[in-house]
Amino acid sequence: MSGRRLGPGSLYGAIARLETASYIESLADEGPRRPYRLTPAGFRALSVELDALKKVTAAGKRRLATR
Repeated sequence: MSGRRLGPGSLYGAIARLETASYIESLADEGPRRPYRLTPAGFRALSVELDALKKVTAAGKRRLATR
């Protein structure tokens, strides 16, 4: 979405931080991949962040409309 590629350190570091915060939990390995799922705490945190982004987006759209 941002046009940037994440390196292995960025991605695995983010996963580790999300697990430490109990926002995600790993599931049983599926071959070479390890799936994760959002926890209830992660769902709440994501909802809060999305609401904040919605406010920022709305403010940006209002400013663009006045140009």
